Amino acid sequence: MTTDQSAISVGVATDVGRVRQHNEDCARAAGTIFVVADGMGGHAAGEVASAIAADSVVELAEHPTLQPHDIVEQLGEANRRILESAANHPEQAGMGTTVAGLALASVDGSKQWVVFNIGDSRVYRMVDDQLSQVTVDHSEVWELVQRGLITEEQAQRHPSRNIITRSLGREPMGDVDTWVLPPHQGESFVICSDGLSNELTRDEIEAVLAAAPDAEAAATELVRRAVEAGGRDNVTAIVVQALR
Repeated sequence: MTTDQSAISVGVATDVGRVRQHNEDCARAAGTIFVVADGMGGHAAGEVASAIAADSVVELAEHPTLQPHDIVEQLGEANRRILESAANHPEQAGMGTTVAGLALASVDGSKQWVVFNIGDSRVYRMVDDQLSQVTVDHSEVWELVQRGLITEEQAQRHPSRNIITRSLGREPMGDVDTWVLPPHQGESFVICSDGLSNELTRDEIEAVLAAAPDAEAAATELVRRAVEAGGRDNVTAIVVQALR
C-alpha cells in the first residue's frame, strides 16, 4: 500500500501526571515524522533537552528523500545541540533525554516505516488487532526481562525501572536502534514516554486502540488512563493510524 500524510490520522496527548510539578516530555508531529522525547535533569534542563531533541528530529520533515541513516545522523546532531546548550548554560549541566519515534522513509525505492529509539520511550504497533512492542528499552530492568529473570509486569514496578543505559546528552551517546517495517492496511502505532508504559499493560493499550473511534481519541484516552492508574511520571502519547 502507499502511505502519505493524507492516508493517516494522528493524535497527540500529554499530561504532567499526579506527582511531577513540571512536564519534561515533548511530543512533535510534522508531515510523516512523529517523535516523543522524555527529558531528564530537573524541570528546566529536562524540558530543554527534550525540546531540542524533538525539534531536531522533525526538521527531517523537510527532507525530500528521507532514509533511515538520515534519522540516526539527525539524532547525533540533536545530541550535539544538547551538549552545546549544556556547555553554555551551567544550570543545564547533566541534562539528557530519551527519544522514540516513527518516520516514513525511502528504503530500496519504496516507502517504509522506520521506527527508532534511544532510551526507554517506546513504540508499539497494532496490526490485525494484535499489539506488539517494536522498540527495546535501553534500561537495566529491560535487560532483566530479556534474560527471563523478571516479567514485563514486574518490570513496571521494579525500583530500578528508571535507570536507563542509553540517552541523548551523553558523549558518546550510544547507538540508536532502528527497525524498517512495510506499511500495513489499517495499522496503528503508539509512541509514548515511560510514564505511559509504566502505568498501562500491553493488553490495556491494545484495548484502548481497539475501542477508540480515531487517533486523537485513542491518544487522549491512553494518557487519561495512565494518569488515573497512578500518574507517577509525565505521560505522553502519539497515536498514528493508517486509514482503512
